[in-house]
Amino acid sequence: MKIVISNRSGVAIYEQIREQIKTAILDGDLRVDEALPSIRALARDLKVSVITTTRAYAELESEGFIATMPGKGCFVLPRNEELAKENAFSQIETALGEAISIAKRNGIDQDDLKTRITFLWEDTDD
Repeated sequence: MKIVISNRSGVAIYEQIREQIKTAILDGDLRVDEALPSIRALARDLKVSVITTTRAYAELESEGFIATMPGKGCFVLPRNEELAKENAFSQIETALGEAISIAKRNGIDQDDLKTRITFLWEDTDD
């Protein structure tokens, strides 16, 4: 598992860790029952505080992505399809919000934007 931390992003480090692990789980890069690095090992590898990695793991656990087994570590829980769908909607809303802002700044009306979205939807093989 590769986690990249940016000190210039304006996003808290624990949040960067949480988001990247969450994305890896939702994308299937981390499989069910797969062990995550220990809190201390991850902190050491990323050169961050143990408190930072502890907070990231605690939030992932409270969101239902991982479970902590005392004395054994943290493991990926089975993917919750409802959480996955909610995460997808969140990403879609962010991307569409940016698209709408660009369209408005450039005088593109709602019908033209809808037409473009429909075209892209039908042209995508996924």
